[in-house]
Amino acid sequence: MMKDPFTIDSDLFCFPPAKDPQQLNPIVLAYIGDAIYEVFVRQYVISKANHRPNHLHKLSTQYVSAKAQAKALQVWLPLLTEEETDIVKRGRNAKSGTSAKNADILEYRHSTAFECLIGYLYYMKRLERLQYLLMLSLERDEEKVQ
Repeated sequence: MMKDPFTIDSDLFCFPPAKDPQQLNPIVLAYIGDAIYEVFVRQYVISKANHRPNHLHKLSTQYVSAKAQAKALQVWLPLLTEEETDIVKRGRNAKSGTSAKNADILEYRHSTAFECLIGYLYYMKRLERLQYLLMLSLERDEEKVQ
């Protein structure tokens, strides 16, 4: 069993957002959500036995790509509260002004929605809920990640 990845004080970084998280632009929530998910995945792959940099990168990209994040969001959708679903919709419908390099527009929008929800839960300090969803994003492919 993996240790709780959120045992560190939730105020590790002492820069709360300038606005209430519910008032933040969904692209801003996705921006921080992307960073949080990246660190989460990096910690996960480092917890595995093989630490060759190329292997770490290859394993990480199985989770942090737009395609993988869009797939994880599909797993989450039936489990989300009404509030979380609204945040996902805001993230999905947000205009970012950029496009994905290796994904179609639908995957890109769904990955933005995925990151938006992560950012929202993080800034709302709903860390138990965030941990639950993040762990689900790992479980879907756990057997082929060994």
